[in-house]
Amino acid sequence: MTVKSLTVALHPKTKINLFFFLCPLIQKVHQVLKMVKPRKAAKPKEEALELSASKQLPEGALCFACSDDGLYLSIGHSQGVWVWCASSLDFDAEWLNDTLEVTSIQMTLMAEAAYLLGTIDDMGVARIFAYHSKSIHLLSVVNAMDDINKKQVCSTFELSPRGHYGAATITCNGNVWLEVHHLPSENWLKELEKAVTPMQESKSSRDMDVKWSPLPAATKIKLPKIRGSTSEGLHEVHVTDFKTHCLSLDEDARRHSLGADAESKQTSEGARCTQHFLLPCGQFLVDGKALTAEWSVAICVWWTGSLNLLHYSLQKTPTHKSDHEPMPDMVWPNAKEILCSAVSRCTRYVALGLEDALVCVWDRQTGSPLSVVLMSATDSPLFRMQFVDLFPVSDDEVHLSAVCKSGAIHTVTTGRGTTPCTVLLAERPKTSGDLPAIVTSVPFLQNMFLVIQRNGKIFLQDVASKTTVCFLKPPKTNVIASSCIPVYDLNTRQQMLFIRGDSSYKTATEILFFRFGEWDIFKPYIDLPADSVKRDSFSFVTLQESCNLYLQQRALSAEERSKAITQTWEQLQETVTTETERS
Repeated sequence: MTVKSLTVALHPKTKINLFFFLCPLIQKVHQVLKMVKPRKAAKPKEEALELSASKQLPEGALCFACSDDGLYLSIGHSQGVWVWCASSLDFDAEWLNDTLEVTSIQMTLMAEAAYLLGTIDDMGVARIFAYHSKSIHLLSVVNAMDDINKKQVCSTFELSPRGHYGAATITCNGNVWLEVHHLPSENWLKELEKAVTPMQESKSSRDMDVKWSPLPAATKIKLPKIRGSTSEGLHEVHVTDFKTHCLSLDEDARRHSLGADAESKQTSEGARCTQHFLLPCGQFLVDGKALTAEWSVAICVWWTGSLNLLHYSLQKTPTHKSDHEPMPDMVWPNAKEILCSAVSRCTRYVALGLEDALVCVWDRQTGSPLSVVLMSATDSPLFRMQFVDLFPVSDDEVHLSAVCKSGAIHTVTTGRGTTPCTVLLAERPKTSGDLPAIVTSVPFLQNMFLVIQRNGKIFLQDVASKTTVCFLKPPKTNVIASSCIPVYDLNTRQQMLFIRGDSSYKTATEILFFRFGEWDIFKPYIDLPADSVKRDSFSFVTLQESCNLYLQQRALSAEERSKAITQTWEQLQETVTTETERS
């Protein structure tokens, strides 16, 4: 019975008394009900695993890198270079010089028990070291400062797999170029073997008057310039010379975007080039012998503000002075300016992030685009890209991660004859601290990303389910050092993460590490070692076989291309109608 029906049945005087009695009670009940909020479903508690603090790093440790085989960890610091055993973190060797500060380091396997190290110091000097028989040897200075008026500064230095080549970006008096060195690796190996015995007898870690083979003359790659490449001069370019035509269009577009004084503006704004070493694709013969899959045969380059991806062969031996400043052997034109790039592990596929949220994936085997994808991230330009291994592996698909400048993270799945798919993995962060400093695939964990944010948070994310698997936190006595630009490396063979941490109670820097294989939470994700994973590899085919494969892939993608053409015509018609109405 309700309060209203009860009062109707009572005497009028009783109604009034009961009303005044129940009103305060009803008001209190309403107040209590307002205070009680409906329960929300409790979120599952995300697991946080603690990193291990091992030992103190040398003073001013600024960079470190693992060797290809995962056996060693190289460390660049304010007084030189150290090499540690990666599994035990025991000291192995050092090269000291208190007048330089190593800011960048790379370590690659040159031969059995012999490694090359490439470094850059705080003065922009690149050096090449060798680690062999528990000793570090300085083999060469790439850009020696002989003339102070012609100071050459190295901003990036990269060693190719197995150390056959080195590529350095050099700046001098406002000019920028890429130097590609064919390293005398075989001679260095012989000289290292000869240097071991005298050093063992003298019990010294210093080189005993060893004269290392010098670097041969470098191939100097500059931004191609085509005479008469203004808007008026483009009509004079012969249409059949496709490569020259593309370079002319590229230079004209760059001048248009930067203004009349394009070269000075580009230099003042930090002109740079991005390069990738490329492994064999098809039959590459040197002296009648086929090259192994680990020997780089070409290098692809793109420049700031450019629309073209340029390819240069590494198998040409310079014979004339003009050969040291070559023109590209191949040009891949694109519709928009290139903002970022990535290559797959076997280097068959090259992905380019373009303006207006376009992603173009080129297939080196066919020499044509595998796919062009329009992403939904039109509000923020693409900033960084990476090929990722998603499982199960498919020969017909490639997977990419794309990070925008806004911090949003997307995944892209595409292939020939398939419909591209883009997925928003992480939305734009609300605060600057949540911006991702590092987003990288973990090769030994299926469908897993490692994300390091600027606020120091580290977590692993399942790409397939878009869920956070766990957080990695430093010990209570440490904080992540330089979280905006974290110093870290993943050891794929040892399945470990190394990251630099600062002690919170003393002025010391320590190396923090995490062993993924020791935790049950990662067992469903752990895959075979990186070298046994089925890669996006390809067979070494003849030109005829490559053409047949290309025609087959074109036939498979006929339906998709037909839909794309129809969609393009519809968009053009809509654009014409809109412009007609405006006029």
